[in-house]
Amino acid sequence: MATVRLQNITKRFGDLIALDDINLDIRDEEFFVLLGQTGAGKTTTLRCIAGLDKPEEGTIYLDDVSVNDKTPAERDVAFVFQSHILYPHLSVYENMAFPLHPRKLSEEEIDRRVKDIAQMLHIEHLLMRTPNQLSGGETQRVGLGRAMVRRPQVFLMDEPISNLDAKLRTEMRAEIRWRQRELGTTTFYVTHDQIEAMSMADRIAVLEAGRIQQLGTPAEIYNHPINLFVAGFIGNPSMNCIPCDISSTDGELRLTLASHLGRDSSVIIQNSETAKVVNDSNPDRDLIFGTHAEDVIVSHQSIANAFRAEVYSSEPLGAETIVELTLGTDTSGAHTILKACTAPNFEAEIGQHLYVTFVPERMHFFDKNSGEAIL
Repeated sequence: MATVRLQNITKRFGDLIALDDINLDIRDEEFFVLLGQTGAGKTTTLRCIAGLDKPEEGTIYLDDVSVNDKTPAERDVAFVFQSHILYPHLSVYENMAFPLHPRKLSEEEIDRRVKDIAQMLHIEHLLMRTPNQLSGGETQRVGLGRAMVRRPQVFLMDEPISNLDAKLRTEMRAEIRWRQRELGTTTFYVTHDQIEAMSMADRIAVLEAGRIQQLGTPAEIYNHPINLFVAGFIGNPSMNCIPCDISSTDGELRLTLASHLGRDSSVIIQNSETAKVVNDSNPDRDLIFGTHAEDVIVSHQSIANAFRAEVYSSEPLGAETIVELTLGTDTSGAHTILKACTAPNFEAEIGQHLYVTFVPERMHFFDKNSGEAIL
């Protein structure tokens, strides 16, 4: 199908730098996700690729050919929007066929393409309906089908399922990913939802304030976040990130969390590699400790190398229970919370004290000032 390359792309709106020197390479047939919060520059990136916005600096390539001077129609990309605008006076069939008429295809070819895609998306029974007779999920499928009948080189998808309810979003995530694999069309998908990104992407680029923070596979970004922003954005729940102190006693490194709160929330760093990296870092550096909720070990009974913490809340979710533990409160009364992902039948009462420790090989540390990961 096609590759997409963004080279040194900068886009401004007045004094606002929407995209700041963006460099990305999207591979042929890849499902690539650009993940970021509202206002990060995701839609602007798509609009630049589509030719709807023109960057002030940089070059956009489709199959290694610059398209900076090409019109949107000449770029052969299909834009799938957050809200699918279907022509209300046309049937589903006519809406799907509409983008094919300017291509001067025969009526037989148009009919074949529409019906093939309708069958693929399981919407054959909707072809004679009008848009006001469709549910939200059906509307999304029709909008997707209208893009697919064109057989573009690249799909550009701008949060196409964010307006659906949770159940439909889950269904459509699987649907879109399955159809993309079936067609083999290079897809550039943007979303603010990290669950969508993690479950759908071959690779993810995390965007913040117009800059790429990290690029990698879902597993790489989840297991090795490059900075505090990525660590706090990826995962559900996101990574615990808590100020810490490191001290050395009898040749062992002790990690103490939120010592300013006056509680002894400390453990020995038992993994030798982790201990070496932390020990070799600048001793004057202020650190943030990071750990995923599933790497927090909690117990009703005393366990080795653990501290006690009070249960702040417990949230049974069926497949798991998320337990929030308070490490203390600051002068304003705000709690410092540590989240643990426990077994579905784990029982924890608010106010109860549990023993807490961490998976030694899964500790993360960040520079508090720069936010950059040191481990």
